[in-house]
Amino acid sequence: MYNVSFVQQVNSKCYYYNTDPQDCTFFTRKEILRLHGRYHELAPHLVPMDYTNDPDCKLPLALIVNMPELKENPFRSRIVESFSEDGMGNLSFNEFVDMFSVLSEMAPRELKAIYAFKIYDYNVDNYLCKEDLEKTLNKLTKEELTPEEVELVCEKTIEEADLDGDSKLSYSDFENMITRAPDFLSTFHIRI
Repeated sequence: MYNVSFVQQVNSKCYYYNTDPQDCTFFTRKEILRLHGRYHELAPHLVPMDYTNDPDCKLPLALIVNMPELKENPFRSRIVESFSEDGMGNLSFNEFVDMFSVLSEMAPRELKAIYAFKIYDYNVDNYLCKEDLEKTLNKLTKEELTPEEVELVCEKTIEEADLDGDSKLSYSDFENMITRAPDFLSTFHIRI
């Protein structure tokens, strides 16, 4: 199944800390090994079973967004890009594990909120402006609303959630808004 080198790699490498990977994720060693199997299956010609020779391989966005767990999600590209260190959607194994960890049912609401904000921040300026909200709403509704309806919803959202009156939502505005919508993040997860 998995060789000793890979298991040692899983036990010693961690994206956030130089510690046990279980301390950085919400997964057990067994689940991390299963995730590696999924990562390897996406591109067996790119992903080694033994990380001794090429520990820094990355899978391209196109392979990851077509995984069954993401395929139907309207934000699949934004999700992958948000976990990609290069911002282009290419994921290392550690970034892949991070993505599944944050989107797992075990991840705390606060962590999910941080990544939801990052996913909805299309122009990557650390605010949700009207254009970001329009893109988000169009994705959520599969573009079934008229442009006028989208504009009205976005204006109302900013009007109600913008606490400092700058016509855009900071992370704290966003966090305050979603605390009033308890179901908002309940769908922000995928299963491995």
